[in-house]
Amino acid sequence: MAQRSSLTVPSEVPVLALCFLACAATGLELSVNNHAADFSLSVLPGPPVSLSCLIQNSSQDEELLWYRGAGKVDLKDGNKMNISNICVSPVTESDNGVTFTCKLARDTSVQVSVTLDVQFPPQLSGEESLQIEEDKDVTLSCNARSNPQAQTAWYKNNSTLTLQQNRYQLYQTSEVFQFSIKKVQKSDNGTYTCVVKSSLGEGRKDFHLIVEDRKPVFPKEAVIAAVVVVTLTVLFGIVARKDKICKVW
Repeated sequence: MAQRSSLTVPSEVPVLALCFLACAATGLELSVNNHAADFSLSVLPGPPVSLSCLIQNSSQDEELLWYRGAGKVDLKDGNKMNISNICVSPVTESDNGVTFTCKLARDTSVQVSVTLDVQFPPQLSGEESLQIEEDKDVTLSCNARSNPQAQTAWYKNNSTLTLQQNRYQLYQTSEVFQFSIKKVQKSDNGTYTCVVKSSLGEGRKDFHLIVEDRKPVFPKEAVIAAVVVVTLTVLFGIVARKDKICKVW
């Protein structure tokens, strides 16, 4: 006759562990704005955004926690049990990429996160005047944040800029757009425009570049020698005059 196996639970197993096993067996889970898995939420700056966390398949009251990034959000007592709501107001560009996470208080591994995808057009305007000597280098720089990431184009006197090899250089990151000219020439005079464009809009900035004549540069050695000669001449003159005065007296 086959021996029947049985599963016994040692008396020393904590009650909390038994409760956890029971919750796992019932499929306890959370949802945020009806999403049971992590998700991204596209929003625009300005209007508030509400996030609602709800516990699923629970047979008892459960406390919920909210986090903004790694920081815990302070919740009122009536906004913690079984369902919890938070509001981001107003939504700003700095909220882009911020993650909000709802967690089960007694088992923080049960959680759902939402990442804000704040979309905004590039903010760029104004003008700037630059005066630079001939044969020196100059860099025109546009700083513009946007989401989605913008593309840039450079114009000279309202015409598409033709890049000259070895003299013109472009540099671009997600927020910085630069145009550099090596050893500027008189022909580089003009108005340069940086246009930053995304699917949500565009911004632009004008740079008025004025190339000036080179200032004459004197060799340091010649200047020093001239100063020494003048100084010695003055000193000799003073000494000679002093000797003459002494002879008279």
